Amino acid sequence: MSKPMPVKEGRVAKRQRRNRQALIGAAREVMSQRGVDAATMLEIAERADVGAGTVYSYFKSKDELAIAVLETLMHDLALRIEEVTDTFEDPAQVYAYGIRIVLDTATGDAHWKQLLHRSEVISDAMFRMMGPFAIRDLRRASQAGRFQVSDAELVWRLTTHALIGAALAITNDNVPPGSKNQIITQLLCMTGIGKNAAVELASRPRPEIASQ
Repeated sequence: MSKPMPVKEGRVAKRQRRNRQALIGAAREVMSQRGVDAATMLEIAERADVGAGTVYSYFKSKDELAIAVLETLMHDLALRIEEVTDTFEDPAQVYAYGIRIVLDTATGDAHWKQLLHRSEVISDAMFRMMGPFAIRDLRRASQAGRFQVSDAELVWRLTTHALIGAALAITNDNVPPGSKNQIITQLLCMTGIGKNAAVELASRPRPEIASQ
């Protein structure tokens, strides 16, 4: 049986995709320079070279556009994490490194920090954008006998909420930044690896990750 021919993207769909990508790219630049609060939709539209009213055809609010920007940053971060962890032999270390880098980024990157108060939205975005990588890593570590995870999706969903909650607590000075190893240790315990092994994993040296 012959494979079905791919559906050709129509002119309108192509324009809509380009406009959306242009708006996200422009918002990423403007919000990096001025912050989410100071950025305006008009400035973003001008940077994207689209009409001011066009922005609202794609995003209902600046907050929604900021979340779309963060989703692209999450996917980019997952790819940069993968570049480092592809050199690891221990599948458990792959996952441990990933969640630690996410916590460091959430507490250090301006885009993340400005949206942490939208914890439910950010946790859901993280589940979707970084889930394919994290869930795969959980399953690989379980198959290798390092983790004991029967439902990788559930563990990752719980972890996303815990990571954002911990990041918010750190940025609000409710939890000291020096407790990150302890936080990661507790999250690793959800994989069934055991406390001592989790402590060892959380304490391993972490190679530098490429900058954006």
